Amino acid sequence: MSYRVTEENNISTVYLDGEIDMDVTERAKEVIMPLIEAKKEVHLNLKDVQYMDSSGISVLIESHQKATELGTKVTLKEISKSVLKVIMMAKLEQILNLD
Repeated sequence: MSYRVTEENNISTVYLDGEIDMDVTERAKEVIMPLIEAKKEVHLNLKDVQYMDSSGISVLIESHQKATELGTKVTLKEISKSVLKVIMMAKLEQILNLD
């Protein structure tokens, strides 16, 4: 997994790339959580994520819950087909903010 972060106004966009699995979830959280804790709106761009397992999905859920607690939000952008399939199978499209 690689990533880059851009800032515009109070929105941080995290562009994730590669595979989000058990080996990289801690690193993903280390990137995403401080942005949420700074009460920024976070956009996760998933267009270049080829694979996401359940541990990656748990990062999305935790991020969403933390943002809700702090009165901000996490929006998933440009979701790749393979990740969208996992989100739909878990019926998370009703919980997570998809764009």
